[in-house]
Amino acid sequence: MRNLAEQREQFATLVTRPLPADVHSSETTLGGRPALELRALGTTGPDVLMYIHGGGFVVGSARVPAHLIAGLLRHLDGRALSLDYRLAPEHPFPAAPDDCLAAYRELLDSGVDPRRLVIAGDSAGAGLAVVTMTRARDAGLPMPAAAALFSPAVDLTLSGTSMRTKDGVDPIFTKTELAWYFEQYLAGGDASAPEPSPIFADLTGLPPLLIQAGSSEVLLDDAVRLAGRAATDEVEVTLEVASRQAHVFQLTGSPEATAALERAGRFLAARLPGGAGPDRIRQTARTSR
Repeated sequence: MRNLAEQREQFATLVTRPLPADVHSSETTLGGRPALELRALGTTGPDVLMYIHGGGFVVGSARVPAHLIAGLLRHLDGRALSLDYRLAPEHPFPAAPDDCLAAYRELLDSGVDPRRLVIAGDSAGAGLAVVTMTRARDAGLPMPAAAALFSPAVDLTLSGTSMRTKDGVDPIFTKTELAWYFEQYLAGGDASAPEPSPIFADLTGLPPLLIQAGSSEVLLDDAVRLAGRAATDEVEVTLEVASRQAHVFQLTGSPEATAALERAGRFLAARLPGGAGPDRIRQTARTSR
């Protein structure tokens, strides 16, 4: 039996990095759950980024990917909100997607313009981002302007070919380890259902998607097949696979991570009113000094 408290603490210690000095964070709530609000000093615009953290549905927190979120925030004129959804096994499926949809709904109810709202997430959080959008669509809610998905975990049946071909290559996960995380989350539920595994969902009507993955991860085929599913369902999708990079390499602070976040930030900004033109980039650059 794994000690979850120790596992969660170790994950936070290994992954969390300091925020840039000019990015302010504050505790808040969203959809009835704790959340972390981030804003670059000097920005007062209406753009909103909703971020959903990873951690296999079992570990992680709103604060762990804050430095990654700060990289995306450079390209927006506004704020980011990172959600602390309920974790398994204490709160198995569908607690996490329920929390994410409640958070999204509250943003809209509070007056956030969906044309200025974007979503991003990593790993399990990227999968939850897809589920949040399909649930919102089915509920008749407006879609966000775009979404960025880092190493999405979208097939909890573990049926992707890379689960075999990258097992032992991936420096972060093995297929067996992922199976344990997913078992905690599903608690005996159907892994092939479209809500825990949105690779099997109808993605029609979703906004433009950017999917980034590393070529060395067992979840590589989740990203590749998600892009294919989105294209089949007439969703605008961009897939980037970084050679010899690991799962959610965007968290590492490496040159490859910095470049990937730059591309992701520009992708999101380009879908907002005003686009990602020189004026927006110059404005965010000035506030980062």
